[in-house]
Amino acid sequence: MPMNEYADYDAMGLADLVRRREVTPSELLEEAISRAERHNPALNAIVYKAYDEARATAKTKLPEGPFAGVPFLIKDINCPVKGWPMSNGTKWMADYVSPEDDLIVTRYRQAGLVLFGKTNTPEFGITGTTEGGHLGPCRSPWNTDYITGGSSGGAAASVAAGILPMAHASDGLGSIRIPAACCGLVGMKPTRFRNPLRVPGPAASNVCQHVVTRTVRDSAALLDWTGRHDPHSPFPSPAKARPYLEEVSTKPARLRIGVDRTPPSGTPLHPDVAATLERTVDTLRALGHDVREAPLQIDWRTYYREQGLQGAANFAAEIMRQAEVLGRPPAHDDFEPLTRAAWEAGQRITAERAFHGLHTLEIMSHQIIAHWDTIDVLLSPTMITPPPPVGHIDPVRLDPKEVNKRQAKIFGFTPPFNFTGQPSMSLPLGQSSDGLPIGMMVTGRLGDEATLFQLAGQLETAMPWRDRRPKLWN
Repeated sequence: MPMNEYADYDAMGLADLVRRREVTPSELLEEAISRAERHNPALNAIVYKAYDEARATAKTKLPEGPFAGVPFLIKDINCPVKGWPMSNGTKWMADYVSPEDDLIVTRYRQAGLVLFGKTNTPEFGITGTTEGGHLGPCRSPWNTDYITGGSSGGAAASVAAGILPMAHASDGLGSIRIPAACCGLVGMKPTRFRNPLRVPGPAASNVCQHVVTRTVRDSAALLDWTGRHDPHSPFPSPAKARPYLEEVSTKPARLRIGVDRTPPSGTPLHPDVAATLERTVDTLRALGHDVREAPLQIDWRTYYREQGLQGAANFAAEIMRQAEVLGRPPAHDDFEPLTRAAWEAGQRITAERAFHGLHTLEIMSHQIIAHWDTIDVLLSPTMITPPPPVGHIDPVRLDPKEVNKRQAKIFGFTPPFNFTGQPSMSLPLGQSSDGLPIGMMVTGRLGDEATLFQLAGQLETAMPWRDRRPKLWN
């Protein structure tokens, strides 16, 4: 295979070339490294390089998994890789080295993936933009003046730039779906506990790990491989009827698709986002689906107030636990202003108040899930606006209240489905007038990734995005 065609293949395509011995894992890795070295100075997407370790791995007999020989990157937050640093985006943890692999990393290795580095993330993954004081801002390959989203921004930038076809990501309030929308990628947040996650704290209820990809089938095939029960977990994995890869090529039944056009903050949709939503609605109707107006109607002010309180208390507990591991508490200047404000607020919240917030969110999650009694899928934009410029949401420079105020006008559609645990996917179905990606989000019933993969496969054909290329590509 001519290496100038490398980025034209998705992960399944590259793995097939390896199986047919048309290319070796070492050749694929060297191409990924070459592209990383060419593009990363402009992107700041890859923050730890394990090239020599990867080269040694690529020369060994790899497991005969579905992605044998395909290069892969891990997000630098709450995903331990043995012998690698795990900073979580904060200088407080800059010297921490993971003693062992996380279970999902073990499954990535068993799939035959060749791990060669870690990707950028904001401090503790708090913001919807990857702009941190410790790791520095990550920039979009579509236009380096703009954000990649957060907190899986480094993963999304790496995939969008053609450095590799898919990369590890995680999502606690939208951190897979927002970067996917900003960078023109597929971003699936699976059902809670579909993929294993052994990090305590918010991860126990909100965070899911998966990947950002350029094709729907890569997302489905890897979830088939990793989405198995953790034998040491007390939480069961939801059942599925058959492999998700089969769902991608299966035409869905006539679906009842609800449309939600109203951001929780009440901020009007940007005209380019609204236009992409209308084109998506028209396409879905042309495909035969029953598309109807069905906005989520809950008390969003209460929802986000309680989420903030519960989240801050949970974050303070997370810092306490991490301080035990590091053997020292954070100093005042170890954290950025937004992080420090969240940590200090969390320490002031009583246990009674924190659990009241958690109980409120559980009650409201029942209300949200009931919305699917009359629909099969909810369609909404992933973001209220196209990606903003780097610096517009700057957690290092701006006052924390201003950061949150600006985020409320850009994000807001994604967080509810972390608390309900429902599968939710961003698809790159449009572009702004100045050529930046716009994502649309589809959300399904708890445990029903299958319908989302069917619908995504259908939209990938009806509204194709594969031939769109950012400025930084080859």
